[in-house]
Order: sequence, then structure tokens, then C-alpha cells
Amino acid sequence: MYAIVEIAGQQFKVAKDQKVFVHRLASEEGAKVSFNNVMLLDDAGKVTIGAPAIDGAAVEAKVLKHLKGDKVIVFKKKRRKGYKVKNGHRQSLTEIIIEEIKASGAKKAAPAKAKAEKPAAKKAAAPKKEEAKPAAKKAVAPKKEAAPKKATPKKAAKADDLKKIEGIGPKIAETLVAAGIATFADLAKAKPAKISEIIEGVRGNHVTDTWPKQAKLAADGKWDELKELQDKLDGGVEK
Repeated sequence: MYAIVEIAGQQFKVAKDQKVFVHRLASEEGAKVSFNNVMLLDDAGKVTIGAPAIDGAAVEAKVLKHLKGDKVIVFKKKRRKGYKVKNGHRQSLTEIIIEEIKASGAKKAAPAKAKAEKPAAKKAAAPKKEEAKPAAKKAVAPKKEAAPKKATPKKAAKADDLKKIEGIGPKIAETLVAAGIATFADLAKAKPAKISEIIEGVRGNHVTDTWPKQAKLAADGKWDELKELQDKLDGGVEK
């Protein structure tokens, strides 16, 4: 018996006791995971095709370990421009073992709970509007007697130019700011693995191992040391 199932955005043909390497999962090592998006099942020649997924079917697996794949070198060059860029990338992977393939009986509890909470929230919102109306009328009289207070505008935190870090371009800088990493100090505190997750959707291969170290020097104002470090970098990695 085998199945074709979607795991972390990829489709795999799996069978019981088979080990599979998939994109990094959020589950811890030793945890049980279930995948309900089963596209096809073959049980002793009896083939079932989903539309797009098979209702009630699931693939049960166990997380063995988290690891990184082989290094891939990406080299870019523009002739007669003096432009050369060399980057290395190792994909974050998770090794799982298929424990069971269920043809039916699997439950999808998460979507049902989300749907049940939405109407409950709407019902709870209605009485709040009714209670707020009389309270607003009572508060009108004292507001006329009291002197109006000018609200002091909050100063927005000034963002640093993250493009000064080698390996960070305009698109990555914009993505980091949107994720709450707007200054060199924020970037220095972030872990390379977390940064890789944030910029996963940005096109290209990016090595983030030295970004926190560069950001720490920039945050401390050590620009000469930062320049020396960047001169030693080759594709984002120290020579």
C-alpha cells in the first residue's frame, strides 16, 4: 500500500516504514505528526484519487531528527562589469518515518474549531454595542466642563539602514522591517535560523550566519571593524 501525500508544500510517494526527508517541520524530534492532504491511495491495486484530497485519509509519521542538506553553491557574474557574487545555501530539512497510512477514519478537528469560534465571536460583539451607547451619553456632560488635553504624539522608532549588512538587499530589508527587525540592535539579537525563516519567501539563496555579528558591530558604531569583517567574507561566510 502506498500514498501520494502533500508535506510542507511538496508531494511525496510514501509507504509504511519509509524514511523521507521533507522541508523543516515545526514539530520536535520524536513527535507524532499527521498529514491529511492525501492525493492518491493504492491499496493492493485498488486506486483512490482525491478531488483534490481524499476525505478521511491520512498519513501518520514520526519525526526522527532535524538536519541540513548538502551545500549548494550559487555563483553570479556579469562580464565586463567587475561583478561577482558567490553564495552558499544549505536547506533546513526534517527526517520522518512513515508509521501508518489510513484510508479512512482520520478526523480534521482544527478547521471545525476555527469555524465554530467565528459565529460565537459575532454573537458576543452585539451586546457590547448596546452597553456602550448609554455609557457614551452619560460621559458627554463632564467632557464639556473639562479642558481639552492635547495628546502628545508618540515618536516612532527610527529604523536603521539594514542594507549596510553584507548580503541584505532592499527586498530583504523590507521583509525584516515588516517582521519587526528594523534596527541593527534587533538584527544582532536575532538568531540566523529565525532570520532564514523570515526571509524564506525572498527569491535567492542567502547565508545569514554572519548577519547578527555584522549588526552587533554596526549597532556599537564600530564601522572600521565591520568593514574589516566584510572584507573577509566570501558569499556571507568568513574565509
